[in-house]
Amino acid sequence: MKSVQVELPDKLAAEVEAYVRAGWFGSEADVIRTALAEFIRRNRLELLERFMRDDIDWALKLKTPTS
Repeated sequence: MKSVQVELPDKLAAEVEAYVRAGWFGSEADVIRTALAEFIRRNRLELLERFMRDDIDWALKLKTPTS
């Protein structure tokens, strides 16, 4: 498993701590892992489509016009 260190704004960090104190999660790391996994799940198709469009645009710009 890879470890990643993040800095959170104070307000967001307080909300993360509140979820742990309330017993919803076992640790702050659990909150962040769950939030990131949910973000990826919800945005996966949109992000893939955006990356594909960017690749296509890049390829079309490289294409030389035929005379």
